[in-house]
Amino acid sequence: CEMFLDQAVGMGLVLFSLALFSYYSVWVVVLPFMASDHMLQQYFLPREYSVILPGIAAVVLLLMIGAFTAAVVWMNHKPKKVD
Repeated sequence: CEMFLDQAVGMGLVLFSLALFSYYSVWVVVLPFMASDHMLQQYFLPREYSVILPGIAAVVLLLMIGAFTAAVVWMNHKPKKVD
């Protein structure tokens, strides 16, 4: 049962990543070449956000990696023996 749950979570993450990659690719690569009044334009945020949102995500990711590293170092810290 646990293995099935792990596979389901993994597949969900893969599908989410694929959907996010596809959405972002269309947003950044295809939409700039379409007319601004095209029907597809209404499903996407303004183009400024195509730079701002990944930048924010990168900062959050780096903060999380730093916090994780600090927590691991802090947990594995052993006080020096005093003789």
